[in-house]
Amino acid sequence: MSSLNVLLHKEWRENVRTFKLFWIPIVFVIFGVIEPITNHFLPEIMKSVGNLPEGAEFTWPEFRGEDIFISLIGQYQLIGILIIILAFMGSISGERKTGTATLLYVRPMSFGHYFISKWVVVNAIVLASVWLGFMAAWYYIRILFNPVAVGEVFAFLGIYSLWLVFAVTVVLAFSAWLSTGATAGLSIFILLIFQVIDGVVGAYWTVTPWKLSTYASSAFGAPVDQSAYWMSIGLTVILIVLLVLFGMYMAKRNAAKTLV
Repeated sequence: MSSLNVLLHKEWRENVRTFKLFWIPIVFVIFGVIEPITNHFLPEIMKSVGNLPEGAEFTWPEFRGEDIFISLIGQYQLIGILIIILAFMGSISGERKTGTATLLYVRPMSFGHYFISKWVVVNAIVLASVWLGFMAAWYYIRILFNPVAVGEVFAFLGIYSLWLVFAVTVVLAFSAWLSTGATAGLSIFILLIFQVIDGVVGAYWTVTPWKLSTYASSAFGAPVDQSAYWMSIGLTVILIVLLVLFGMYMAKRNAAKTLV
């Protein structure tokens, strides 16, 4: 376990040095603050700049705090996932390309520990950032809208966190397998474009990791097929484990491609 601890410290220092530990949480918190404030003041903004005819009235839907949480997921599903891909697509492939990995590979190191150290640190940064964003949103939701039950919020975040772990695992596994550019392209297809495809034709299947962001809303009382919900969670966990094993294997297999 000593080698794993060394690698964990190495990854932590690397993310501090590249400022990912700071700017990623800031971005998620900013979006978390903007979402409730924008939705609260949007009717007034529309009235002032909407150029409506005199006497015309525009009825704006009345949002609940739960609606703001679900709306914020929409922001994180696009911009947040894109940030994760761009920030970590070179986590392993980048070290091979620059030759940095050579300093690690010449040492008696477990490639399993190597991949797991990155997986743990990246997930810690991503989950902490997203949770901070939702906590910031929750604070303003309580002020501007209605209080949302603590249990519902944490159930909501727990389900969505599993999707984020899946997204991180996809990016790191592809980084161990492919070049940085190919990792970015394939990750965008799997995590973003396929998400759109699932939204369009996903009515024909209900058991998939891409449904987790939708199933998260069930924490606020939205109707959901419980069997599909739990099967999606189980399938996502299995895919995460398989992707971690695949990432370990590809990190070891592609070690010979490291530039010296």
